[in-house]
Amino acid sequence: MKYLKILSVIGSFALSLIAASAFGAERLKMATIAPGTSAYLTMTTFASLVNQNQSDFDITVDATGAATKHGIELAKGKLDFCMSAPTVHFFLKKGKAMYQKLENHAELAEKLNLVMWFPYGQYHYITYADSGIKTFADMKGKKIFFGPPGGGAWNTAQAWLKMSSGLDVKAGDVENVKASWSSAFQGFQDRQFDVYVNGGIAPFPQVEQLALTNKMRLIGLSKEEYDANDTINKWVNGLPGRERGVIPMGVYGDNVEMSHEIHTAGSAVGIITRTDMSDDDVYQITKTFWDNVEAAKASTPWLKHITMEYAVQDGGMPLHPGAQRYYEERGVVIPDGSKG
Repeated sequence: MKYLKILSVIGSFALSLIAASAFGAERLKMATIAPGTSAYLTMTTFASLVNQNQSDFDITVDATGAATKHGIELAKGKLDFCMSAPTVHFFLKKGKAMYQKLENHAELAEKLNLVMWFPYGQYHYITYADSGIKTFADMKGKKIFFGPPGGGAWNTAQAWLKMSSGLDVKAGDVENVKASWSSAFQGFQDRQFDVYVNGGIAPFPQVEQLALTNKMRLIGLSKEEYDANDTINKWVNGLPGRERGVIPMGVYGDNVEMSHEIHTAGSAVGIITRTDMSDDDVYQITKTFWDNVEAAKASTPWLKHITMEYAVQDGGMPLHPGAQRYYEERGVVIPDGSKG
């Protein structure tokens, strides 16, 4: 029933995006990742609250593709807002990982500004309780979906498995399932592969949906295993935006087995815009969201994790001047690394 309620909320967000369109409103394009992710929930909520509470702008949301590509499209002026992450922006600035063959990476990175960071949530490694998989080591030779190939989630999820167990997808220790978010979730429900990885704030709706009809199991490190793993601790502290994620015991009820509180990867992600967007426009959009999100928290509890203090943390990307003006007016302390 909880999952059906969440679906109803998501549906109302989608309808409000359509109903909010008004004559004379400037149409703005936002891209995010697929439905079912915490990023999708947060960004559609952002667009919905902005659309409902002013008439100058109408934000339409496209939930297809990968955030790593959306950032390039944004820098080229094809979008107005999209999702990014501190690590993804770092890779773009430095021309590393998925951007190592992109010649003008630094120039593109300079065209991007932050509106707000928000929690992506904890990385969940999910399997069926009857799969025989009880630890990361048991995943050797298994089929695993880490996220869409080349995306930030894929890079984090496969790196976490390697650091936790030594299993390396690039060496063929496990079989990498190539799919989109939506097709992978459907494929996992049809038991086409063994382990599904996704990130979300616990209790995460996708896990709750799976647990409605099946016994599931979450795989991860205990606090003691996490603390003792020097490689993981160096990795988490190595780049801005990486953080420890904790999935509490019992948060999913009896149908999701957990042998202990799970300590896993967590990360910050964010809504970003172009540097050439009008300061006044970004100010109004940022203000409209924050001025109305508190009332929405009463009916949407997961929004309690969305705070202005988290939004302005130093993630290696400067705030857009319009967004920064709003946060300064609200008295939020902005780290030097976030100031535009």
